[in-house]
Amino acid sequence: MLIQSFRMTARDWRAGELRFLLVALIIAVASLSAVGFFIDRMRSSLNRDAHQLLGADLLVNGDQPVRAEWRAEAQRRGLILADTVTFPSMAQAGEGEASLAQLASVKAVSDGYPLRGQVKVTRDAADIKGVKTDATPAPGTVWVDANVLTALKTSVGGAVKVGEKRFTIAQIIAAEPDRGPSFANFAPRVMLSMADLAATGLVDNGSRVTYRMQVASPSANDFAPVAQYEQWLKARIAEAGAKGVRIESLENGRPEMRATLDRADRFLSLVGLLSAMLAAVAVAMAARRFMLRHLDACAMLRCLGLSQNEVSALYLIEFVLVGLAGSVLGVLVGFGAHYVLLELIGKFISTELPPVSLLPALQGIATGMLLLVGFALPPVLQLRNVPHNRVIRREQAAPQAMVVATYGFGVAAFVALLLWQAGDTKLALLTAVGFLAGFGLFALAGWLGLLSLRRLRGAFDHQSWRFAVSALQRRPGATIVQVVSLALGLMALLLLTVVRGDLMGAWRSATPADAPNRFIINIMPDQREQVEQRLVAAGVKEAVLYPMIRGRLTAVNDQPITATTYQADDARRLADREFNLSSMKQMQASNQIVAGKWYEDKPGMAEASVEQGIAKTLRLKLGDTMRFDIAGQIVNARVTSLRKLEWGSMRANFFVIINPQAMKETPQTLMTAFHLPPSGVGLTNALTREFPNLTVIDVSGIISQLQEVLDQVVTAVEFLFLFTLASGVLVLYAALMGSQDERTRESGLLRALGATRRQLSQAQWIEFSLVGGLSGLLAASGAAALGWALATYQFKFEWTFSPVVWMAGVAVGIVCAIAGGWLGLRNVLKQPPLQTLRQG
Repeated sequence: MLIQSFRMTARDWRAGELRFLLVALIIAVASLSAVGFFIDRMRSSLNRDAHQLLGADLLVNGDQPVRAEWRAEAQRRGLILADTVTFPSMAQAGEGEASLAQLASVKAVSDGYPLRGQVKVTRDAADIKGVKTDATPAPGTVWVDANVLTALKTSVGGAVKVGEKRFTIAQIIAAEPDRGPSFANFAPRVMLSMADLAATGLVDNGSRVTYRMQVASPSANDFAPVAQYEQWLKARIAEAGAKGVRIESLENGRPEMRATLDRADRFLSLVGLLSAMLAAVAVAMAARRFMLRHLDACAMLRCLGLSQNEVSALYLIEFVLVGLAGSVLGVLVGFGAHYVLLELIGKFISTELPPVSLLPALQGIATGMLLLVGFALPPVLQLRNVPHNRVIRREQAAPQAMVVATYGFGVAAFVALLLWQAGDTKLALLTAVGFLAGFGLFALAGWLGLLSLRRLRGAFDHQSWRFAVSALQRRPGATIVQVVSLALGLMALLLLTVVRGDLMGAWRSATPADAPNRFIINIMPDQREQVEQRLVAAGVKEAVLYPMIRGRLTAVNDQPITATTYQADDARRLADREFNLSSMKQMQASNQIVAGKWYEDKPGMAEASVEQGIAKTLRLKLGDTMRFDIAGQIVNARVTSLRKLEWGSMRANFFVIINPQAMKETPQTLMTAFHLPPSGVGLTNALTREFPNLTVIDVSGIISQLQEVLDQVVTAVEFLFLFTLASGVLVLYAALMGSQDERTRESGLLRALGATRRQLSQAQWIEFSLVGGLSGLLAASGAAALGWALATYQFKFEWTFSPVVWMAGVAVGIVCAIAGGWLGLRNVLKQPPLQTLRQG
């Protein structure tokens, strides 16, 4: 049996019967493998590069120096360490009555800081880009923000006093990778060497100091040692009951970057899912074509004495051989293709990608076999039911479709493939439901379209039109399959092209290039009008001033907050510190209500809108009452809504917002966030000179980091979409060529009966135009619906329908169908009808 299968495989290969199926499988596995190799490396690279925003792979924060045993354990594990100490203090310049002072965020750093990323420095305040450096401030020198020079009226090379020690200003800090958007970092930075910290005399018992131990893996591509150390450290902290210690990672330390990376993963997963969908359709169509071309051979084998099981075994072995060969070749092609992809976008990737892992290769081979079993098995199993009398009665139709259970196995295999490729259950199920629903709806629409054509057959007195409509009516099953296959392929391609552009545009708008890059805090109420006038005069747009109210949460539902109220470190930390509350009548446009409703601001009633993340951390729900102590005033506010914030937008966001009527008597300052172009850098200096109490925070470095990661991901996704487009071409070819043999016989018969080449050509053009137009219309509708579902339920974007999708769908459908029909018709019309009939 095995030898006979090898012989049949070799014979079918020589005859060209297996080439189409093998090519379909190779391209399917190659596209999935190339995407897999690239996604695997790109995801690792994105996570590695995003760690630069922490300056490390892991941060251990505390209000006391990190314990010696924790440090020793990290060193024992071979991890790299660096330390920072941050605290607020006054920086002074000048002597006597001419001296000036500026509140600064002082940061002492050890050698090796930062462990991830690089500080950018410059000696020219007008140079906003700076130059990367691996050095740290030399003893006796400091690096400062440009605002410090302006406030102290000094320059690089000048002197500044911090505590009891005088330093020389050596560099201006252009970018600090681990600074982050925390209010603790909003004061201008003064960075000095850890060796000079003791000489300042500013750190003593009771000082308000934040100690940070930076932890990084020796390999920038292997985070496993750090993850293991993190688990060990969490256990030690819990055992010791250590207070005031917090572990920061990319997941909990930088929500705006985590949101960007989560969306990146979803987009990259979507590429893999669409590749899987196209691959499934291509293999299914290739297997069906193989089955139709082997009906006669199978009937002959039955006549020679082979049983149904023996026939099935012969073809199953043949398909397993083809599957293994196609999968291995596909992985090799995909491996090479991903290098081509890297070469194409190499200029957009500023860092070296991690090495290739074996996982995508194993996934590629397994995917190839899964595709083959799930989508080639049902057509092959149909061959076992070919009757003996087909050898004599050639006019008998092909066997009926397999039982529901067999095709159910193919559907289950497809869903399993989507779940595997996505790594995101919700995204996979959403795509699978869209695909399967599209399959059913497209089949129904194709059947209804055929019914409509039956009534339109006599609408035109044109022989070619009658030929075309009759051809479609004569083989309704093949026509519906062709419409469905072409529509599914086009739907994926439209989602990859037209709809993809809308998704990318919505993603970019979440963190736009004109996102706020300056924050101003500590604006007094009596300064509001003057500050607003200065901003308007400088051309600043949408600089809304929001109240900022400092309050401490003291009770929830009349239950006082104590040290034992919360067990989680995050919840304890939030309960221990003061909240930055705000008050406004209308909710910010970048916020979204996810539960409850916005308050009505009635007198005598305090209502609060709470960010959903902090509500989950503090176990708050709608209807709960929060008690705040605001400078001695007690405010009890009932939670009436939960909000979702867009952290990547960099706009002013507040965890808790209370209605203005309830907060009008509380002490308040104001804050604002706005975008300041490079040409307006003098505005902040002018504001701080005119209003010395203001604190202006420059977060342009954070915006730049977010944009760099976003651009890198978008570029990767753009090229991955283009690569996946190649697998869609095969689907279109398979859909259009699936009935080529039958069309060849029909064309030969019609020419033998007197039809001209011109009539047949026109009939084919009309037929494929009808099929392509209907397929394009269905594909556009499916792509728009799936795009809306993905934007609304998965990516959380605003979505607008565009007529371009339908116009492109119909146009591309007709063009593809006519192109495929012309290729098939050209071969038929080049040979005599008799030869065509003999080959049929």
